[in-house]
Amino acid sequence: MCLTLFEVADITNDPIHVSANDIGKRLDAFLAEKIDGWSRGRLQRLIDDGDVLVNGRESKSSYKLRDGDEIDVELTEPPAERFEPEDIPLDIVYEDEYLAVINKPAGMIIHPGAGVTSGTLANAVAFHFQIRDPQSAIRNRLGIVHRLDKDTSGLIVVAKNEEIHEALGEQFRTRTVEKHYVALVHGVMRENTGKVDRPIARDRRNRLKMAVSQTGRSALSLWRVKQRFEKFTLLDIEIKTGRTHQIRVHLASINHPVVGDATYNEGRDNTVGDNRLRTATKGLNRHFLHAEKLSFTHPKTGERLSFVAELPIELNEFLRKL
Repeated sequence: MCLTLFEVADITNDPIHVSANDIGKRLDAFLAEKIDGWSRGRLQRLIDDGDVLVNGRESKSSYKLRDGDEIDVELTEPPAERFEPEDIPLDIVYEDEYLAVINKPAGMIIHPGAGVTSGTLANAVAFHFQIRDPQSAIRNRLGIVHRLDKDTSGLIVVAKNEEIHEALGEQFRTRTVEKHYVALVHGVMRENTGKVDRPIARDRRNRLKMAVSQTGRSALSLWRVKQRFEKFTLLDIEIKTGRTHQIRVHLASINHPVVGDATYNEGRDNTVGDNRLRTATKGLNRHFLHAEKLSFTHPKTGERLSFVAELPIELNEFLRKL
């Protein structure tokens, strides 16, 4: 049986260009016409959250379109994505009739797409819910509320129906969810705490990457030193926004890229002075980023839930080598 995924991780579409026939239309109404599967209300929330840019700048739902406007929209996959449940083991930290919190391993993609149809977290979650609770509404759809990069391990929350998904999504939008990550970065941080408050946008030279850009979406990351090594620093990072690749982009922008990050470290892993550490870095086969702590309010009970996922074995082993 195929299941329908009604909400998945963020993607960025190509820019939408405004033609002469659309001049004077409200931004939210125009997007509702152009984007299938999205209500005007949900698009208004995207605009309010700064996930819609008009000519590279945040705008309002009531903005009246002009000829030649270019609109960038960061949104989720439409609800037409279909996939097969797969019997893939899951490390379930918490589960009740409404939601589940899962400790995702590095290397697992969150959802099907871009030519990937199996082996994803969505495939595994679909099978798990189907087997455990065959009478649940989750038989036909499930909701992955937020995202983690493929090579980032750690905690992710999944809703079992659309009502719970929307309630959790609202907590993410209003920034009442607490998300802490552990990252090992190149270089030694001089201060014990700090922040990176720099907007992020799609890299215009490479659409597969993100970059700090003054015309991007606001992004805030708070960091605290957990441990210092000779050539590295272990950080606790709390993100106040959830932009694509946010932590990796922010840390690279202050010249402390995440260890093992082949996309944003510009070869730093290959230039570590100690041959032993350089060999260890090459053998890591992932970036050193782990979603360690997650805290949110249960949409039904009102209870504040907090979860912790310890560092995976391979990351602890790398720290031991340091």
